[in-house]
Amino acid sequence: MRTLAAAIVALTATTLLGQADPTSRSWNQPVEPFRIISNIYYVGASDITSYLIATPKGHIVIDGGFPETEPMILRNVEKLGFDPHDIRIILNSHAHYDHAGGIAALREYTGATFIASEADAPLLARGGRDDPQFGERFHYPPVEPDQLLRDADRVSLGGSILTAHVTSGHTKGCTTFTMKAREKGKIYDVIFVCSTSAPDYRLVGNARYPDVVEDYRRTFAALRALPVDVFLGAHGSMYGLAGKMARRGKGQNPFVDPQGYKRYLDTSERSFNEMFAQQSKPKP
Repeated sequence: MRTLAAAIVALTATTLLGQADPTSRSWNQPVEPFRIISNIYYVGASDITSYLIATPKGHIVIDGGFPETEPMILRNVEKLGFDPHDIRIILNSHAHYDHAGGIAALREYTGATFIASEADAPLLARGGRDDPQFGERFHYPPVEPDQLLRDADRVSLGGSILTAHVTSGHTKGCTTFTMKAREKGKIYDVIFVCSTSAPDYRLVGNARYPDVVEDYRRTFAALRALPVDVFLGAHGSMYGLAGKMARRGKGQNPFVDPQGYKRYLDTSERSFNEMFAQQSKPKP
């Protein structure tokens, strides 16, 4: 197993070299970790998110970012005063390179159990190869889950319980997690949204994913039915991470944002419907 010093050396190298494309580099800039609410902490990068749920029995991490993000996550966990070796469970929102790329190394360092959706497990094991939408564009170190999740399954550790909601479309096993958080005597419904975007996706006539449109529609309906107070997601841009970080400590917790969640769904579903309508037009 690697030492944290080795991980920090890797972080220095990857910060200097970064990803090959400017968009990925912009998503993976370091930010200072912080507590979001209750026992939920932010330990990710500027747009590629990762979350720590700290419990007395060990910790849960949601998502491992790019391969280059993994040492940043370890450093952020330590900055918050936690031992990365106390991470017991790693969860994955979906099997894309910017959220699953660092999981193999993160599991190797921590010895944690990796749990992911049954539907995304084959793509995780292929390291992103033969993706139904991206094809061979975005590879990452392959990783096989130790345990598989289905819709409505629960992950429990140290009094914290996360419920898995398989919100398919962005990937076949795209998984949104929900949990309860207690803060100053109040209970909040927290959501970690997988994704509802369809970036350059083929929605019509995709033999690799023929049910993609139906899955997206089910996902939008399922997400609208969930109670949400604290809105979090797989990308910071989904919920205005940068602006909310800037407003921390200035009045009400900015991450308590049920209206922002509704706006996100409205905007995302409208964009999806427009994209589907455009692809459905008869070709001249």
